[in-house]
Amino acid sequence: MKVADLLVACLEREGVERVYGLPGEEMEDLLFSLRDSSVTFVPVRHEQGAAFMADVHGRLTGDAGVCLATLGPGATNLLTGVADAHLDKSPLVAITAQGGLERLHQESHQAIDVLRMFDPVTKWNTQLDSPDIVHESVRKAFKIAQYEKPGATHLELPEDVAAAETATRPMDPGERVPFAAPNPDTLDRVKAALRDADRPILVAGNGAVRTHASTRLREFVDATDVPVVSTYMGKGAVSDADERSLMTLDSGSNDEPTRAIAASDLVVTVGYDIAEHDPGAWHGDGTPLVHVDSEPAEVYEAYDPDIEVVADIERTLGSLLDWYRDEDLSFDSGWYREYRDRIAADVDRELTADPPFTVRSVLPVLREVMAPEDVLVSDVGSHKMAIAANYPTYEPNTCLVSNGFASMGIAVPGGVAADLAVDSNVVAATGDGGFLMNAAEIETATRMGCSFTILLFTDDDYGLISEKQVAHTGDSFGTELTNPDFVAFADSFGIESYRPTSLSELRTALRSATRDEMSLVEVAVE
Repeated sequence: MKVADLLVACLEREGVERVYGLPGEEMEDLLFSLRDSSVTFVPVRHEQGAAFMADVHGRLTGDAGVCLATLGPGATNLLTGVADAHLDKSPLVAITAQGGLERLHQESHQAIDVLRMFDPVTKWNTQLDSPDIVHESVRKAFKIAQYEKPGATHLELPEDVAAAETATRPMDPGERVPFAAPNPDTLDRVKAALRDADRPILVAGNGAVRTHASTRLREFVDATDVPVVSTYMGKGAVSDADERSLMTLDSGSNDEPTRAIAASDLVVTVGYDIAEHDPGAWHGDGTPLVHVDSEPAEVYEAYDPDIEVVADIERTLGSLLDWYRDEDLSFDSGWYREYRDRIAADVDRELTADPPFTVRSVLPVLREVMAPEDVLVSDVGSHKMAIAANYPTYEPNTCLVSNGFASMGIAVPGGVAADLAVDSNVVAATGDGGFLMNAAEIETATRMGCSFTILLFTDDDYGLISEKQVAHTGDSFGTELTNPDFVAFADSFGIESYRPTSLSELRTALRSATRDEMSLVEVAVE
């Protein structure tokens, strides 16, 4: 078979259902191989959208999303979404085409060193410079991308290699490599720390959701009555309806979660890494710190754990839970209640939802119309901060916030991937800045028969940057925008559109929009 046929056969063997990408001349063989396969090729309107779609697919399913681009500008456009997946720990395999090997030693049309460019934002990347290495390289790309901590990998396929003949065949994926069990001596040190503690607290990070450890984490919290604070990417690891949840690190107008951490006498982080949230903002007072994760902690002055359990998170929590149930041990019951009460009162406080709206005033209505299993994909901007702090989340992987790379423009393409990946309703929340970066993917969504809602907050400004500038200097500059008529824009794609101007209209619009149709709800906010 052709090498292009082999590569696609390898994708089929890996269980890939969709490849998101944008066609190019140098990938002709690969495109026709995809046409004749069980893999659906989804043409997009910009390569960044393709990478974001693969990124969100990987985060929701745990299986590597796949994106495809041609050489040169195709590869550079793909890069931002690949970097987002890499720092957000989402499994992704990127494939880029390249010119023939015979012209890569010299300056050539559209040719740049793509491998070198992708190296900082991937766990592994290589050029498929021989037909005989394709089957091994594809298997390695998926294995590395999906192994904890997951991330992005990249394969570059020169067009002459794609057209060559090969006798090799795909490799079977096999079982995923299991994580290590916790070291007994290290666990004994954690148990000793827990025995000495009266007011321990947990910080749940991305890894608590990503490794499917949330069920065991919830069991641990139920048994021990230990409170939990989540990072933005750990939302839903423990339900915010649980009285032990102190929501996220920025919830509450008086920074209550950070105050609770300061009042604790032992901090146990679960699946946390510092790319999610700077520990300097919530730790540093000398409180003993235990790090439970699949990798050692990054070296950082503000995050220097006393004990590190580098092992399977779920098994570690299970071992500690079994030990706790056998121990005559209890912690100071309810010491965190005052913090929970203040956070809940702040999040649930009566907010006017009549114009002028704020993001915060819209969120209770959004939560009201969304089921616990429905998925909210948040773009990056001032609305992200409000969603992270004030949108109660009840199940893991139902509020997707990019906070590793934190790239604007992820919401609309992320909504496409989420809608195709899950059976629940999907809402893509975005601001006017991030929306127009990838709004063209609405066409991809309609072509693919998607039925998610775009919740568009408009303030004619890069609001988060304005807020920070005003806080630092008393003024802002370079952030003001002008916008088109977004309702007319949505209508041009043939999707339902709403522009509510009162609380009742907002509630009606969101209820209508979250039905089985593609829609946009524009909400002007101050």
